[in-house]
Formats: sequence, C-alpha cells, structure tokens
Amino acid sequence: MTNIFKILLFTVGIATLQSCCRSGDCDETDDFPGTMVVSAYEPVYMERPAFETSVELSAPKPVLNAGKIYVQGSYLFINEKNEGFHVFNNSDPSNPLPIHFLASPGATDLAIRENVFFINQATDLIAVQVDLEGGNLTVSKRIKETFPVMLSPDGFFPYELPENNVIVNWIPKTNTP
Repeated sequence: MTNIFKILLFTVGIATLQSCCRSGDCDETDDFPGTMVVSAYEPVYMERPAFETSVELSAPKPVLNAGKIYVQGSYLFINEKNEGFHVFNNSDPSNPLPIHFLASPGATDLAIRENVFFINQATDLIAVQVDLEGGNLTVSKRIKETFPVMLSPDGFFPYELPENNVIVNWIPKTNTP
C-alpha cells in the first residue's frame, strides 16, 4: 500500500465516522431532535414609567437574598438581589443597626463617589443623591439601556419582552397541573 492510498483511506474513514453525527452535532444529550429547552424561571416585568419612579428610601426590612456588600464611611450596604440595598449604621461594626432600605428593582450593584450612589438598575445606570440622615433621595441621572437585558439564573433570554417593559427579576416557574 502506498502512502497516498493510506492517507486517502484514513480520510474516507474519518469522514464516514463524522457523518454519524447529526449535522456535525455529536452531543449525546440531544436524544430528541427538535425539542426546545426552556428556562425553569419566568421573568418579572415592570412597565418603564413605574420602573423609572421606583427608586425610594423606606424603612429597613429583613435581609433575605443577600448579594454584594459595600462599606462607605460608617455605613454598610447589603444588596438584596434584584430589589435594592439594605442600609446599616456601621459605627459599631460588632452591632450594625438597620436604618433604611433603598428600593431599586433590578439592582445588583452599587458604587458611591462624593455622596452620589451609582446603581445598576436592571438595564439602566442611575445616579442617586441620597441624604441618609434626612431619609431623602433624588435620582439625578438615568442612562437607559446601559446594561443588557437580565438573563434568567439558568442563562436564558426572555422569549418576548413586552414593549415599554423592563425585566427586574426572574422567579422559579410553578408547575400547575
């Protein structure tokens, strides 16, 4: 057998084995071609006008789904994932005292510079002037659609995003018979 014949036989053998895969996709988990994989979560929508007026300072509430933690001066901020930020007086770190909840649907992160809170509120970046002693706040700037649409926890985009709505959270689907 010549080398050319061996190479040709090898190439034909490889091509034959490759054709055993459906369209070049040899994923063993694809037992049912044509089936659609769907998220185990459903989006929580908020109409944009309500979303843009939803940032507020309110009474403290329990931390249930903690995210990132931020410390600024004598204050401690704990993100309540996709809901806002718990604000604590941290003058005594061994006993932080809850003082406010900064509601901001869809928020997961915060940065503070010169008393301006920069918050990613779902798809928007907002700048908020906050007076923690007086309990007041003002959204001073909103840059719409700075961030991409929020994905589900298992990595899916929504099938449809209703016009003039924003996804502020994802919740597990309930199985109804």
